[in-house]
Amino acid sequence: MDVRNCRNCGRLFNYLSGVPLCPHCVRVLDDKFQKVKNYIYEHRDAGIQEVADENDVSVQQLRQWVREEKLQFSEASQVGLACESCGTMIRSGRYCKKCKEKLSNNLNSAYQKPQLQPEQPKKDTNSSARMRFLD
Repeated sequence: MDVRNCRNCGRLFNYLSGVPLCPHCVRVLDDKFQKVKNYIYEHRDAGIQEVADENDVSVQQLRQWVREEKLQFSEASQVGLACESCGTMIRSGRYCKKCKEKLSNNLNSAYQKPQLQPEQPKKDTNSSARMRFLD
């Protein structure tokens, strides 16, 4: 059992995995996420700072939700995030489409299926195991 302090409020809780937040803070964060999601749906042209101010959420938290692909910037939005690999502006996630494909190809090439080796003709074990006499 792993007991930790909540990163947000300092309460002790039984840590299982993921972000070190107590169940209460996780519920509060989920409620804020739903509030932000509804606000964005109603105010489609709102900027990131406006969304943060109106919903009592930090800009950093909004960017984290975009990185986790829970939220994404609209195509008309001038705001975006930089791809962590090449710096191209993206609407959500950590990597652009090209970099995702490149990483996927690199991983696929790193894991190669074992190659079948050609079968070698079997030796006749019966004749080589026999005893031989010299004249």
